[in-house]
Amino acid sequence: MDLTPALVLSTWTAGLAGAGAVIAWWKVVGRGYTWLTSGVLLLFGGFALASGGGVGAAVGVAAAAAGGLLAGNAAMAAGSFALAALGFTAAAWTDSPLGPVVSGAVFVGGMTSEMLLGHWYLVDPKLPRWALHRLALAGGVGLLVDAAIMAVRVAADGVQTDAIFGWAYVALVVMTGLLTVAVWFSLREPRYSGVMAATGLSYLGVLTALGVLVVGRLIAYG
Repeated sequence: MDLTPALVLSTWTAGLAGAGAVIAWWKVVGRGYTWLTSGVLLLFGGFALASGGGVGAAVGVAAAAAGGLLAGNAAMAAGSFALAALGFTAAAWTDSPLGPVVSGAVFVGGMTSEMLLGHWYLVDPKLPRWALHRLALAGGVGLLVDAAIMAVRVAADGVQTDAIFGWAYVALVVMTGLLTVAVWFSLREPRYSGVMAATGLSYLGVLTALGVLVVGRLIAYG
């Protein structure tokens, strides 16, 4: 694995694009959120392309732009974002095995999309909360799978690292897991303050999830 900015950005953007495709397919939001998703993907994907994402990132950027243009048709927008997810996954795959790319995309993309969709409740507080619950669940499952992949890699290859990095990684995984659980239970609060709390916790979750993504790969793959 070659831990580069292109790998981190492509993995993150692949997760955002995949979650954007699912949210568009659910048809719980209007074209405004689809435009927001397209804009975020173009921003992150543009950085991934500029940092060496290659053809995959180029395909992802083009598909993300198409998703914004097709915002009026939920199915076509979802298809465009799904293609973007595949493009950015391919870009990350050039620097990493596929397993960590997919698991990393799921947990970081799920947490970040949780935060973005939570903000959209400021626009439409009547949106169903089950969408946020599912994003939180996807992020939590992805986190567990990713941590398991890193642990297997370390155990199988006898990877040695400084203890401080190991403990830092464990702390980041635990903190991200606790924040995910806190998001889940905050959404059970029937008042709007529950969504506000979940969105705020997601901010912290995104930061710790990125730490898990980077530190875990530094330890397991060097």
